[in-house]
Amino acid sequence: MKTKSRINLGALISGLAGCLCFGGGDWLMMYGDPTFEGKLRWLTIGTAAIPQWRYILAIALAFPGIILYGAALFGVQDYITDEKKKKIYHYMNAFGLTPWITLHLIYVVILSLFAWLNNNGFSDDALLICESLFDNFSWLIPVCEGLMLPVFLYWFYLQITGNTIFKKGMAFTNVLVIFGILKVISMLMPESGFKLAFTNGLMSESMIIWFLLIFLEIGTRKVNGEHLR
Repeated sequence: MKTKSRINLGALISGLAGCLCFGGGDWLMMYGDPTFEGKLRWLTIGTAAIPQWRYILAIALAFPGIILYGAALFGVQDYITDEKKKKIYHYMNAFGLTPWITLHLIYVVILSLFAWLNNNGFSDDALLICESLFDNFSWLIPVCEGLMLPVFLYWFYLQITGNTIFKKGMAFTNVLVIFGILKVISMLMPESGFKLAFTNGLMSESMIIWFLLIFLEIGTRKVNGEHLR
């Protein structure tokens, strides 16, 4: 049991590291002057000036990020008490991981192209080209989100119905609840490079908080001598 607990806590730490990779990439590809001219608020003067190494690093971080993040979400399934529901969560999680990196790559490639065009003599056409490219692939956004969200909704269901080791009230620390709170906070921020990057990394930031809350809950229960099963 002690070994299993260490593995679970290690998985949570892995999740934090993975979200830092993804979140770091979100900030690298977006932080800058928020002024924009077209219909896409993230094709800004700031993103046009970002050097290519930041976009390359944002892509590079996505690969260890998805591995570490995925390991954590699979590790969390050990906190589910019903074996059948654990298997359902497992497969939902597997389907939900690919869209994470897909979304990341869509945005970083378009932003990288936008910056390259602006800095290599094609600034007059950069906005039109990148907006048109996004229009061609914009249908992927709701598809990816539709594949990503079910596992978090299912986790809420598992917690609120008492099918995890946690108290039912922990359901309201769900990633989607945290995301909603952070989204409201971001809407109250003044326009800035910080707001742009913070908003771009909302899901990673929400996941970091979620992993920390689970980590703290498990730690508290250990201190109090409570069984994890």
